[in-house]
Amino acid sequence: MTVIERYEALKSRVVKRKDEFSTLIDFMEKETDYLTSPASTRFHLCRKQGLLEHSVNVAETMLKFRDAIAPEIDEESCIITALIHDLGKAGMPGRPQYLENEPTPKQKQYGFPATIPYRINENLVYLSVPVRSLYLALPHISLSESEVQAVMYHDGQYVDDNKSVATKETPLLLLLQYADTWSTFVIEKDTKRK
Repeated sequence: MTVIERYEALKSRVVKRKDEFSTLIDFMEKETDYLTSPASTRFHLCRKQGLLEHSVNVAETMLKFRDAIAPEIDEESCIITALIHDLGKAGMPGRPQYLENEPTPKQKQYGFPATIPYRINENLVYLSVPVRSLYLALPHISLSESEVQAVMYHDGQYVDDNKSVATKETPLLLLLQYADTWSTFVIEKDTKRK
């Protein structure tokens, strides 16, 4: 199954908040680079559509974790938070977060790509990825406090600023954090430039 087919299957599972979710998805797909952005500048899934693939991996993993250990957590909350947790990596409408780097003249001469495939767009006001994700999503969909917490703090211990939420994590945040980490370091291991 292609990443687009997997993505469409996930979207079809959101029914209780279908109208708001459809508005958000329409915005993400038509006004941002969500469908084409890389997931990182040079690490996991640093290629076209990497962000979409990562988001789908996280959503599918999160649903598996949910089914195994926390079936009481709303499935739609899992899908929505997983698909938007890194939305900020798409940048702003008309202004992507990641710009493609050009190979050096020597790399071009020998047919090699740029050593670091992407760079951060310095023409964007700095916002952390979770803050930009929420900034982009909230005008289009209502999120619960638990969903906001999950998106905001999904990087867990990898971000110093997240120490304020230590021991106050909701189960939804923990599921998203574990699914994101599992996807990045297990499912997407060795996915540079593939």
